[in-house]
Formats: sequence, C-alpha cells, structure tokens
Amino acid sequence: MPGDFRGPSPPKPSHSMGRAAELLGTTQGFLRAIGEARLITPLRSAGGRRRYSRYQLRIAARARELVDQGTPIDAACRIIILEDQLEEAQRINAAHRRAAESSNRPIAA
Repeated sequence: MPGDFRGPSPPKPSHSMGRAAELLGTTQGFLRAIGEARLITPLRSAGGRRRYSRYQLRIAARARELVDQGTPIDAACRIIILEDQLEEAQRINAAHRRAAESSNRPIAA
C-alpha cells in the first residue's frame, strides 16, 4: 500500500484531495465516488476544498483494497460500514463481559 495511515489523526483534516489521492495511489475521482457513497465525508476548507484526516485515509485505503479485488464501489462501502459496525458491537460486548465478570468476583477482605 502506498501510504501508512496508522497513528493518531491530527485534530483537523490536513490532507488535500490531491495529496490524499497521491498517498493512496488512487485518483481524485475515486475519493469523490466514496464520498458520494457516503463512506467518508471530508471537511471543507474555507475555500470549499475537501480535506481528509488520517482516519478517513485509512477507510479510503480499505475501500481501494476491496475495489482492487473486484468489488464494486457501492458494495465495498457497505462492507466497510458493516465491518465497522461489527467491530463496535464486539467492543461493546467485551466491555459488558468485563463488567459482568467483575460484578461476579467476590470482594476481597
């Protein structure tokens, strides 16, 4: 993959559409397409230009990976949304499990 987007995102989206496309090794049209599919919604600069965060670039990179494997853009976007929902559900379940386990422990004297 052309870019490494791990690590904390800066507080404000800092990558222009051109730079984001370059980092992803894709086209600006691809970024527009996943925006139209509402996978990501870049913020706009005062001049109206799209600005992308590292988090959005990670999502776009996953979409690019799926599309490169032959998945249509709309389907790739839906897959990513479902993956995100599953991850969130698993995180919530793990938190509930930890809470239930800690409430069942005997209190030390």
